[in-house]
Amino acid sequence: MLVTDPIHIVCPACDAVNRLAPARLLDKPVCGKCAAPLFNGRPLDANVERFNKHIARNDIPVLVDFWAEWCGPCKMMAPAYAQAASRLEPRVRLLKVDTERAQALSSQFGIRSIPTLALFRGGREVARQAGAMDAGNIVAWVQSQL
Repeated sequence: MLVTDPIHIVCPACDAVNRLAPARLLDKPVCGKCAAPLFNGRPLDANVERFNKHIARNDIPVLVDFWAEWCGPCKMMAPAYAQAASRLEPRVRLLKVDTERAQALSSQFGIRSIPTLALFRGGREVARQAGAMDAGNIVAWVQSQL
């Protein structure tokens, strides 16, 4: 793909797939279907269906936080993950997957401890990091993997 070729971005509001020129990523693009911003600087809660669509159809990397409501370190990391989203978008889409509600995903990806961050690119997992991190470390880890 050439740098000028359109890329696909999945809308965080309606999950429609949008074609976008890479140069427009920083122009606060909106969804062609629902007119919602394509980037809102916040992690997106994802069930199995939404996870699969965002992993398969986004042409930008997708960072996933596998977490659970009962997990103390997960709750402690949640604000840092939200801060990281505001710093990483629009270069990276951030998702949150509740391992209690999406047990099939936890099993599919062999999630053994939470929180676990997994970075996906081109539909495949390319890196994984277990344990809570602050926003700066999340951003630095993602940037080191890209």
